[in-house]
Amino acid sequence: MLAHGQYGPGGDSAITGAEVLDAFAGTGAFAFEALSRGAASATLLEINAHALNAARVNAVTLGEKDRTLIRRMDATQPSAATTAHGLVFLDPPYGMELGTKSLKVLAAKGWIAIGGLAIAEVAAGEEFAPPAEFTLINERVFSAARFVIMRYKNQSHTNVSYFSRHRSA
Repeated sequence: MLAHGQYGPGGDSAITGAEVLDAFAGTGAFAFEALSRGAASATLLEINAHALNAARVNAVTLGEKDRTLIRRMDATQPSAATTAHGLVFLDPPYGMELGTKSLKVLAAKGWIAIGGLAIAEVAAGEEFAPPAEFTLINERVFSAARFVIMRYKNQSHTNVSYFSRHRSA
């Protein structure tokens, strides 16, 4: 969907060369899939110790330890970011309505690059509305899951955006 969805610069893949944030990462499936499809790096945020262990094992097993940063951190209460990410995936626990809250705070703390693409996975019937700083691009429902694809702010409002930094990638 993201590799061929024309969501990236110039209608290209949103994954190639991206700095990926996988919030509520679990074992890191999204992050590792993105790395396998050409993402530059991935940061995983997770609070569950067992999931973090599994993510670390996965990073080593897949040979991605050098391109991943795995942090024990609550995506609804993150510290300030050191890197803004151009591709963000959130998979909060279903039914807790954490998607909007976490997007707002991740953006405010600098985790999401201007012009970055954010995908929230929520339950198909769960209430979810993109925060005001995000523009809805698309929604897709697959069985019990709904994927909401959004862009953070309008990239024309700034000279420094995810896409302007990665056009040559």
